[in-house]
Amino acid sequence: MLADLGIMETMKSNWLTLTVVVVSCSLLLQTGCEEEAMVEQGPQPALTPPEPTVVPPEAQTTLPAGKLGPRITFEKVIHDFGSVGPETQNVCEFRFTNTGDAVLQIVEVTKTCACTPYSLDKTEYAPGESGTLKVEYKPGTRPGGATQHLSVLSNDINKPEVELTVKATIVVKVAHEPARLTLLPKDNSGGYPAITLTSLDNQPFSIKHFKSTANCITADYNPSLKATEFVIQPKVDAEKLLRGLQGVIEIGLTHPECDKVTIPFGSPAKYEISPPSIVVFDAEPQKPVIKKIRILNNHGEVFQVESVSSRNNFLKVLRQRKIENGYEFELQVTPPAVKGKRSVFTDVLLVNIKGGEKLQANCSGFYVSKAGVS
Repeated sequence: MLADLGIMETMKSNWLTLTVVVVSCSLLLQTGCEEEAMVEQGPQPALTPPEPTVVPPEAQTTLPAGKLGPRITFEKVIHDFGSVGPETQNVCEFRFTNTGDAVLQIVEVTKTCACTPYSLDKTEYAPGESGTLKVEYKPGTRPGGATQHLSVLSNDINKPEVELTVKATIVVKVAHEPARLTLLPKDNSGGYPAITLTSLDNQPFSIKHFKSTANCITADYNPSLKATEFVIQPKVDAEKLLRGLQGVIEIGLTHPECDKVTIPFGSPAKYEISPPSIVVFDAEPQKPVIKKIRILNNHGEVFQVESVSSRNNFLKVLRQRKIENGYEFELQVTPPAVKGKRSVFTDVLLVNIKGGEKLQANCSGFYVSKAGVS
């Protein structure tokens, strides 16, 4: 009996040992699988930005150590002429030196309308060599301060473009009256306004020439006479002014600071339609609109209107009356029916003046957007 109990205790002890071994192996096997999984997956690397690309410096903007390259140095970059006369010729100089250690090349000299590079001896200058840019300046006719710019472009790396400035105060040396001539065709009996020239600085001068657009205005003068004031009586070719000629009179002078004066002139056309065109807005088909026009004689002459007609028959004269220097007409404008997608209609008023003159005025009409299509 006791022997049987010993055998049973021994078997129980072996069973417990075997259970412990099996459990331990299972735990070891599970731990090994987890570690193997961690090894296979491994830690994820952190994302880092790429290193910036280094761009090498451009060869043309660098110089060897200790080298200056070409250098352009101006003695001045602003020249002030002070007081000058209108449209006079003025010359100034801008002196420069190549203060570098390589050949200086002048590539270009840009300009404005009033400044013109007058002369530049050459375009290449050795180190230490100097040059002069002569600039011609011709001011306008308007009195007051004026400033113009020009630029010198070179192979100087530090200053590839140098801006030069030309300044002046335009002062009228010879005044003229009237400032503008309004001329009406007449005979050459001297009924036109006289032109007065006055030296504002009391500098005597002579008249060199007198000319005009289309040679329609002339004058008598003595080129050997010197004075501080001249009164000139213009002579007008009436036939050349009949078509409303516009132009200028140029009077050449010997004044040291005013070589000429320019006087604009104009002559209105003999006949005029006012307004010059007839416009109808928000037109409706077949709905008449009343407009008024005037036929005038700008030369103060009495005339008669022989006929007034419409090219497309959209215009009709309702009545006319005599007014100062002409006639006033009351017109009836009847917009035609709309065809297709047309949104505009046109016509021409034809006026015949007794004696042969023919005038015309354009008529335009714009339909309202609601106008239907017929």
